[in-house]
Amino acid sequence: MSKVVLVTGASSGIGKAIASFLHQKNYIVYGTSRNPQHVTDVPFKMVALDVLNTVSIKKAVEEVITSEGRLDVLINNAGKGITGPIEDTPTEEMKSNFDTNFFGPIEVMKAVLPQMRKQKSGKIINVTSIAGYMGLPFRGVYSASKGALELITEATNMEVKKLGIDVVSVAPGDFATNIASGRYHTPVFEESAYKEKYAENLALMDNHVDAGMDPKVMAKAIYKIIKTKNPKIHYKIGGFMEKFSIVLKRILPDTWYEKLLMNHYKL
Repeated sequence: MSKVVLVTGASSGIGKAIASFLHQKNYIVYGTSRNPQHVTDVPFKMVALDVLNTVSIKKAVEEVITSEGRLDVLINNAGKGITGPIEDTPTEEMKSNFDTNFFGPIEVMKAVLPQMRKQKSGKIINVTSIAGYMGLPFRGVYSASKGALELITEATNMEVKKLGIDVVSVAPGDFATNIASGRYHTPVFEESAYKEKYAENLALMDNHVDAGMDPKVMAKAIYKIIKTKNPKIHYKIGGFMEKFSIVLKRILPDTWYEKLLMNHYKL
């Protein structure tokens, strides 16, 4: 029997690549978007889902379960970028980012868990970020929201493991997607104490994304995890230096690691 997979944020980027690849592998795939009627270039089914709206989430999950009778895999991919110095970034934008990147995925997990408990099986894959393993300058809020989702993944996995459900995180590094266009960018204020360095780093971030890996790499990694009987809790998918940076944080003194990051970001 083909597994039924729900992929949030599947209208573009990594989510679209994952959903398309799993469709090719003969999974029954449902992608989500706030406006699925505008997504016409995908081979899989689309349903309306807004991670900021619990009614929308429950309706989308119910639609999949009603159509297929089960739900085997949730890929919590929908997310949003945010940049800016902490001092200059509006608090409301910080809260909005956590609503999308942290509370939204939690609400989707809550919606699918009753069906997975009923089946006594299921996998939840939370897409986080390598940025969630370290506080990056001018991306502190994004790092914090993804890091928080990493910890929720650990906690939830322990709570549901005896019920036959696995909850894992997959942290991508820089991938060539359109994520930069959807970010909230705190303006470069003329009077800001961070004006010059923030402007330089905005350009640096965009260059990293443009030179990033093919999203199909992420799709293949997700496919492998779905097929793994006893998956790890955390996976990192990215370039060697991106993954090595996490190792360095574990082994270097805090001040040494901070110095490496500051040199990288020219601070």
